[in-house]
Amino acid sequence: MHGAMSVSDPPSIIRIARESGAAAAAEPLNLGLRVRELRKARGWTLDQAAVQAGLARSTLSKIENGQMSPTYDALRKLAVGLGISVPQLFTPPSRAQVTGRRAVTKAGEGQPQATATYEHELLVTALTAKRMLPYRARIRARAPEEFDGWVRHDGEEFLLVLTGVIRLYTEFYEPVDLRRGDSAYYDATMGHNVISLSDEDATILWVTSLG
Repeated sequence: MHGAMSVSDPPSIIRIARESGAAAAAEPLNLGLRVRELRKARGWTLDQAAVQAGLARSTLSKIENGQMSPTYDALRKLAVGLGISVPQLFTPPSRAQVTGRRAVTKAGEGQPQATATYEHELLVTALTAKRMLPYRARIRARAPEEFDGWVRHDGEEFLLVLTGVIRLYTEFYEPVDLRRGDSAYYDATMGHNVISLSDEDATILWVTSLG
């Protein structure tokens, strides 16, 4: 069970997910807005933050409104007052604390993607740049020889058996049989394949991390 994976195997699904979410262009940091967000996250008024930082209220107000470029000394005072390092002033979190994103996929409304061994239904296709890729899979393979070597890709993977019985093959472990309600979590860079042992095609929920 060694060899290169074919382009029709699940990693293509991973690539599709990655390519569908175009990376957002980096925006220049608005230091004033960053300072205001940090202040409000602590529940401080302008006066309270000015006292904490040892700056005049008018100075802090001008910094927040982009009317003044702070000196290094002012930046240092701000960082100390906010309880962070100076570099952290310039490195806002990569995403907002609350994104408010939500998407619902009704049964049968996923995006189909068939391969020689699996029949995938991609879920939550309305959201781009996801950190997880959820999909339902119908397991058509009945023998490991039906795969062109191990399937491998970046990230970690979780599977939950929905119907039928499957056998999970992983590169460094003995094969394990899983039934409805059983689940597994594994490193997806390790070779892995899944076959169905039941008369009917088994179905599983698969969730792959994308970064």
